[in-house]
Amino acid sequence: MTSPPVTVDPNATIKDVALRMRKERVGSVLVVDEEGKLRGIITEHDLVFACSEGWDPSTKQAWEIMTEDPITVKPEEDIVTVMRKMRDANIRHIPVVDDNGKPLGMISARDILDLIMTLAGLGIIHEFARD
Repeated sequence: MTSPPVTVDPNATIKDVALRMRKERVGSVLVVDEEGKLRGIITEHDLVFACSEGWDPSTKQAWEIMTEDPITVKPEEDIVTVMRKMRDANIRHIPVVDDNGKPLGMISARDILDLIMTLAGLGIIHEFARD
């Protein structure tokens, strides 16, 4: 999990979002309001869509391309539940939020792959797969 997650303001330009993603080396950012509550997510896919539509990245804003009310998980949810949610929704990034809707982190498909590789290296991947 990446913690703290990379966040942007809803009024940030798409260009600023892309620059932030490149700087932070992440494939997605969370859009949060002034209270720090999660309002949406922007992924690389959203940026590709915006470019392919010919939108001006210097004028279009984050709120215009974000996915509102993204699927989330709580910190206490187990990794198998997280993987199922990601698979069922066909997503590669899932925010971890607290009970107030404030983001605590981001789990990516890469994070899960790293976990599986670690478990395999420790010889306990078979126990993990049975759950």
